[in-house]
Amino acid sequence: MKVEFYLPAPEPGPEQADAKSEPPTLVGSAIWRGGTIEVEVEDPATRTALERVFRRTPVVTDDAAYRRQGTSGEVQLQPGNLEWFRAAAQVRAPAEVGVVARVIPGVTQGGYDPAAGYRTFEESIERLESHT
Repeated sequence: MKVEFYLPAPEPGPEQADAKSEPPTLVGSAIWRGGTIEVEVEDPATRTALERVFRRTPVVTDDAAYRRQGTSGEVQLQPGNLEWFRAAAQVRAPAEVGVVARVIPGVTQGGYDPAAGYRTFEESIERLESHT
């Protein structure tokens, strides 16, 4: 899985309502490869900041996608898996570096397999990731 980091788009003012918006500025990216994280950034200061985003500590998020059904509140994700990588990018990067994360799927083969309904979502993703 790949995450690209962009500078946040400025809020358009009333005089810029009809003007074309500039494309977001790419700052760098990070790639998850089976437990290792590769940060790809040109600027050394930004590289250090993004590497700190992926420090091996738990991430706390209030995202319903990570909670058990019927529960509410924050969830703590332990480091070392794909969910933690995604949460670190989406929670820590805006808060600590001031950039916006965009998840780019890295799987180019495979896809939905109706006969694989017995696998959990995490097992399916790990299987697809191991083929790249």
